[in-house]
Amino acid sequence: MDCIFCKIIEKKLPSYKIYEDKYSYAMLDISNDANGHILVIPKKHYENILDCDETILKQLSLTVQRIAKHLVEDCGFDGVNILNANGKSAEQSVFHFHIHIIPRKEGDEIKVFPSLKKNEESLEEICERLRINQ
Repeated sequence: MDCIFCKIIEKKLPSYKIYEDKYSYAMLDISNDANGHILVIPKKHYENILDCDETILKQLSLTVQRIAKHLVEDCGFDGVNILNANGKSAEQSVFHFHIHIIPRKEGDEIKVFPSLKKNEESLEEICERLRINQ
């Protein structure tokens, strides 16, 4: 497997480690596009959230929360964006499950949410099509 994140976990490639535990590894995103942009990845390879083990996903969520709290409570940030893409059509670029944490400061002028045009299908139709029946 030629996965850059697996190579980082295996210490075959360097990284700027922020946090590590039994299940997860957090590092600075080398794009350096936002101050403190962090990637949280599972230590075991999963392509994305769709194939990630439930226990690992729960642990990863706890790691994301821990880092987010640290950024706000200890590092002087005002908030965080937590982002994830799953699949090529969703603009996933590295096919090892990862969650972005982008620390935010009031007035930083970072725009992470896309400007979407209005959907023409009614919310009722969408809800009917997407509803999960239990």
